[in-house]
Amino acid sequence: MKVGTDGILLGAWASISENARILDVGTGTGLLALMLAQRSQLSEDTIIDAVEIDYDAYCQATDNVKSSPWSDRINIFHSSIQDFSPNRSKQYDVIISNPPFFENAYKASQASRTLARHSDSLLQTDLLQISDRLLKPNGRLAVIYPTDLAHNFLNKAEAFNLFGDRQVNVKPTPKSAIKRILLELSKTKLPIRETLLTIEEIKHIYTKDYINLVKDFYLNL
Repeated sequence: MKVGTDGILLGAWASISENARILDVGTGTGLLALMLAQRSQLSEDTIIDAVEIDYDAYCQATDNVKSSPWSDRINIFHSSIQDFSPNRSKQYDVIISNPPFFENAYKASQASRTLARHSDSLLQTDLLQISDRLLKPNGRLAVIYPTDLAHNFLNKAEAFNLFGDRQVNVKPTPKSAIKRILLELSKTKLPIRETLLTIEEIKHIYTKDYINLVKDFYLNL
């Protein structure tokens, strides 16, 4: 799984503080880790730990990070997050994940594609439990899900002391239904701030809001 709109949206939108410690869960080929490193390039003390269970993706993420200007601030780990998290003593300011979400669906014959797309390897409760333990008291968890799974995630989150803080409902076009929801959760229960983002006015004509959000990550847009 390479660069996709979900990852670009999440990496461009998630809140990051100065000198943050960040955990990228399921980094794939390193997209989110590299985007957050680019966004925090003036903050030399920002460190990103990126975890990936698939070996081939881990190898490509390692190569991508080595080829980037931010290799000294990104650590790539070949592990499941379930095995990685019990060994961590430090907590994080930000946990970010573009999680697998297909459930009860046809499984791809390619094992790596199945890991990237299907939720078997990272259940919502796994991510919430890990975030509850590894987030600092003022830390934030940022994810993107299809609409129904985003609502499920918010409902489950309260049992893990995590509450919706920011929410962006994403529509492909003005006449489309909401297809994705960007969520940011924290350990403080406050009224959720909800906004709408439309990607295209018409096919291949992007909205100003979308361009303003993601323009730093494209050569041409």
